[in-house]
Amino acid sequence: MIASLTGTVASIGLDSLVLDVHGVGYLVRTTPSALAHTRHGAELTLHTELVVREDSMTLFGFPSSEDAETFRIVQSVSGIGPRLALSVLAVLSPEDLRRAVAAQDVKVITRTPGIGPKVASRMILELGGKLAAPTSEEPGAEPAGDTDAGGPEDPLDAQVITALSGLGWPDKAAADAVAGVHQEADAPEDAAGLLRAALRRLGGSR
Repeated sequence: MIASLTGTVASIGLDSLVLDVHGVGYLVRTTPSALAHTRHGAELTLHTELVVREDSMTLFGFPSSEDAETFRIVQSVSGIGPRLALSVLAVLSPEDLRRAVAAQDVKVITRTPGIGPKVASRMILELGGKLAAPTSEEPGAEPAGDTDAGGPEDPLDAQVITALSGLGWPDKAAADAVAGVHQEADAPEDAAGLLRAALRRLGGSR
């Protein structure tokens, strides 16, 4: 089992990065937040989880051991695999998830694309005794806003919209979110930052 990796960021994609560890490049799936906080050539340590299937081996990585442990725990819920667990952490921090489970807040959990009320209720039931108690009572600010619909006019937007669609969001909602990010002050210009900002808008709009 690969528990952690420390190396140099060789490349960054929309949902993954390649970490060069002594000449070996590891493809690691991670969250938009993790991607937005690193850069090409940076030294990086990721806490990892290797998911083995009959036809594949996929490495997931997170900047903190708390994220990695939450990723493992969320997968213990029946019907939730690693990709959906990663989507949960793309939208909710471990603390946000702990608060939602403690408060039995189905609405917060359903901000994750692919998770409806039934699955959210199952998560609350099955995670109740597995997650630690929340350390704060007040949720953080959740930016939201109305945006004008619009198609992707450049390749970067198109890539991000494709990534959002792959996470389960409808194409129109994804395009609206990307367009809304561009209207914000200091809008990110890289794919990872744009994806992260769009996910925040989509999460806040549920």
